[in-house]
This record gives sequence, C-alpha cells and structure tokens, in this order.
Amino acid sequence: MKIVTYNVNGLRPRISQHGSLLKLLDSFDADVICFQETKLRRQELTADIVSAARYQSFFSCSCASDRGRRAGYSGVATFCRVKSAFSSAEAALPAAAAEGFTGVLESSPAVAPGLEEFERDELLRVDCEGRCVVTDHTHFVLFNLYGPRAESDDLERIEFKLKFFKIMQKRWESLLRQGRRVFVVGDLNIAPTSLDRCDAGPDFENNEFRRWFRSMLVDNGGAFFDVFRAKHPDRRDAYTCWPQNTGAEEFNYGTRIDHILCAGSCLHQEQDQKDHSFFTCHVEECDILTQYKRWKPGNTPRWKGGQRIKLEGSDHAPVYTSLRQIPSVPPHNTPSLSCRYIPMVYGVQQTLVSTLMRRQVSKQIKSSYEVSSSSPDGDITLEGCTNREKRAFDQCSLPGVPPANPCSFSSQESEVLISREDMDLGSGNEVSCETSSCLVGACTATTKKKAKKNQWSQLTLKSFFQKSTILSNSIDNEIDTSASRADFVEPSHQSNDPPIGEDQSENINQRDGPNQCDFNSSASTWDQDEVKNCSSEKNTVALMEWQRIQQMMQNSIPLCKGHKEACVARVVKKQGLNFGRRFYVCARAEGPASNPEANCGYFKWAASKSRGK
Repeated sequence: MKIVTYNVNGLRPRISQHGSLLKLLDSFDADVICFQETKLRRQELTADIVSAARYQSFFSCSCASDRGRRAGYSGVATFCRVKSAFSSAEAALPAAAAEGFTGVLESSPAVAPGLEEFERDELLRVDCEGRCVVTDHTHFVLFNLYGPRAESDDLERIEFKLKFFKIMQKRWESLLRQGRRVFVVGDLNIAPTSLDRCDAGPDFENNEFRRWFRSMLVDNGGAFFDVFRAKHPDRRDAYTCWPQNTGAEEFNYGTRIDHILCAGSCLHQEQDQKDHSFFTCHVEECDILTQYKRWKPGNTPRWKGGQRIKLEGSDHAPVYTSLRQIPSVPPHNTPSLSCRYIPMVYGVQQTLVSTLMRRQVSKQIKSSYEVSSSSPDGDITLEGCTNREKRAFDQCSLPGVPPANPCSFSSQESEVLISREDMDLGSGNEVSCETSSCLVGACTATTKKKAKKNQWSQLTLKSFFQKSTILSNSIDNEIDTSASRADFVEPSHQSNDPPIGEDQSENINQRDGPNQCDFNSSASTWDQDEVKNCSSEKNTVALMEWQRIQQMMQNSIPLCKGHKEACVARVVKKQGLNFGRRFYVCARAEGPASNPEANCGYFKWAASKSRGK
C-alpha cells in the first residue's frame, strides 16, 4: 500500500495544471492520497472536483470566517483508490470515515472517546475550520491533518493552535489505549528540529510547538515515529515547503513541515513482539516527491526575469510512504461520508414512476407542436398550444411582413422569450419564422442572447467608426445598399505604440476640447484621414507620457549593495504600524547567506507610504 500526503495550495489549480482530477490522482500511483489546503467550500464540491474513476473521496471544508478568514480557506480531502465501492475487501477503502476528529460534526454528534473533559464549544471551534478527515482502514486509523498556522505575535492564534494539538493528542492517546494503530499525515505547520529548517537560529528548537512535536516521538518517550526522519536520520536540505514570493525553491531554501507519523503494534501474531512495531515491520520507504516542485533546474533564474514567470504547482512537495504485508480486510461498503452520496454531486435518486411520467409529459409537449397538414388553407393550427405559445405566435406574425420574408423582433418591441424546455427544438437562442404560416413550434429556435444596451452603456472604440445601419426613409434612395453593412476603420499606429483602450475611447467621445474628433452618426461615410490623424496624435501623447512615468520609476529604484542590481518594490500587507508602506529588497531568489548568487538581504524603505486600499 502506498500513502501520499500533499498540500495542494488550492485543489482547483492543481486539477487545472494536470488536466483533470483523474490525471492528478493517477500521477501519484498511490492507494491513499491525502490533500490539504483544498480551499473549497461545501457548495463548491462539484463532480469534476470530487469524482474520479476508481477513487472514493472524503472531504472536510471550513465553515469558519472569523478574523478575516473566508469560509473555504483551508480544507482537506482523502482519495482512496479501490476496484469496488461495495463489498470490497481492500484495505485502501475505509470501513468508516469521519469529518473532524472530535465527533461533534457527525450527524448524530457525540464527543469522541477521550475528549469528555472538553466543552462542546471548544471541540466545535477546533473542528469547524475543515482541518481533518479521519478514515478507519481496519488495520490502522488514518488522520489527514492540516495544522493551523500562528504568527509569533498573534497570541490568539497561538492559543488556538495549542488547543488544537492538545485535543488532537488526547484523541490519539485514546485510540492507542484501545490497541488501534494510528497514522498521521499532512501539513502540521511545524518543523521539529533545526535540521528541518534552512535558517534555523540558536533558539529555533525552543519553540513550544517544536517541543510538543518532539515529545510525541519514540526517541523522547512518545509513541510515534517520524517516518521520514527515521528512514533518513542524517539527510540535510530535505524540505517540503518554500516561500512563494522569494523564489526560495531555486536554492532549495525551505522547511520540512509535511509529515507522516505512525504508532502502534505490528500485524504479526507472534507471542514475543518486544522489538516489533508497525513502523519496523510494515513501513518500507518514505521520501519527498521533489519532481512536484515548482522550480526545476533549467528554469530562468529569478534575477534574470524569473520573478515575472508564473511557476505551476503548489508551494509544497508531496511526501509518500510505502507499506508492505498489509492483508485484506472483511468485505465492507463505502462509508456514508463519501462524496458519492452527496446529492449535489450525483443528484437525487429518481423513482421509476417519476422517470416514466417525465417522458410522457415530454411526448405530449412535442405532439402539441406537430404541423397539421390536413388544414385546407395550409395554415398551422394552434390546437393544444398554451396561451403563452399563442401570444408568441401572434407577435411573430407582425403586420407588414411579406410571407416569404423572415420576421424579427425589434429591441423597441416586446421580446418573445421561448425557453428550450418549451420548444425542445435546436440549440440556438434567437426566434425567427421562415413563413407567414409558421407555428411557434416550427419557429427556428436560434435565439441569440444580446446584451441589453441603453443610453448609459459604455461604448467601444469601434462603435464610433461603425456605419449607421438604421437609415431613415427620407434618404433610402440616396444611399447605396452597401452602406447597411458594418464597416470599421482601423486606425494606424506605429509598431511600438500601445493600442487605444476603452478608457481612451471615452476621451475621444468627449467634445469639449479643441482637438476633438467629431463623428456624425447619421452619415454614411467617415473621413478616414481625420480618424487616423486623431488616433495617431493621441497614441503619441500616451506613449510619451508612459515612457516618462517608466523613466521616473526606474530612476527611483535603488540598487542592492551585494550585486549592484535594481531592487524590487514591495508593500507591507501585514496589519500594523507599517501597513501599506513601500520598501525595496534585493531581486534575487532567497537562499543561504554563504551563497553569493542568492539574495544579499538588502532592504530599504521607500520615501513615502503607498495609499492603502
């Protein structure tokens, strides 16, 4: 069995990156795949996100939006690859599953064993952010976990994180006392030792969360193995997460906060199991899937323009472990938490009677639109049509329209809207009649959704150069019929001139300046030379102004001390005294101080604050 954990930093972008959910899942070739930070709300769980052939999925979504965090900012999901969703003996298909780890989110909420000392409000608060899915695979219980993050100066969030892991530990200890085996996988947002952090200082390991993490490990008297570190005790530069805005992946300047932990006895039946454990007997390998990193050798370095290149992928790398000698389990079905049972994904099950009734109604509607060829005068009868359909037919037969010509509906007249469900014909959206004796059902349903334009609608530049297609009756004989076609005059610009945008087209329409271009909407032709000269003049002015602004910005950017290269400007986004303040830093990717090619650490405040939004 193979288990993978991956902080996807948004499940939708990862699905888009790989082309489909199935391709993303198959790329791991794993039996159990645990995602964190899916960033999905419950109402966003559509079939393309939760459903893939051969996989059963289990989601937990955030329902909290306090402290500026929107609902759906975290979230976890567990995908299990199985051959059958019913009566399966595969260990990959869980026999039970739960959203959250406290039990209060279940349909019949009951506090999970070992958590009776906590208030229900406390348990609900740590479980409502969509940070855990628990799946029971018979041989072991798997916790897919996304640990909370807390800044060093955010006391409220630090308290929440402490409470979160304290309650979580009680849950693990309760299961271990019952003789269960426990797997914990996911982004815990904790780097346990200085070996797991690129820039660890002398007091790095004194952090209370790191001390708690290490106290859970076997080396310090705990019950859990840090599977990766137990398999690779001396490996350095083994990181799973890198800052997104500093380009730190280029120099592998990151941290290891994605973990796989396991605790419990092995599956062997020998009497003497003193030196046996699930880790020593069943864990074969554990490693980081670095091929999923965003930055790869050969990418453009950050200081050579790479900061402008959007790298595909998450800011985390997946971690996997492979297990051996995992036997089959008693046959069981997919637990009720599975997304296969969500009505908005697979719909509500229909009865046979409702299906047959719907077909019968559909046939009756179609028959009401059939053309009656027995009419002596060749007209179409309206027998069986509803009042709405008859009104539509009456409006379709407009006076003054010759029988051989199609009828149309003017925007100034009342529009006839006929839905596809009523018509059950074609796929278009514009209603037109081919003959004067047409029935509504025989009308070609080629409806075309037109934007509702009124006098306040914003116009485009082309609309000012378009020839008038609505001509008065008094000049019908004076204007050639070709003037009814829409011709557009393309303004000429130089090869480096920027195109005129919609905001500039609004300026062209204003008539209060001395150098404006006036266009007569009732005329049939335009003075193209005047249009070209006006457009060229405005393009030249706009280009010169833009070049002046660019030059001013370039002159104001300082050079970093280490490389004598232009810095990049940033803005403080963290709330505080310096919020919104602009500063400059070295443009190179972040890396170790010993590497001269990495960021030199240059920092300088800008002269003035940028305006806060």
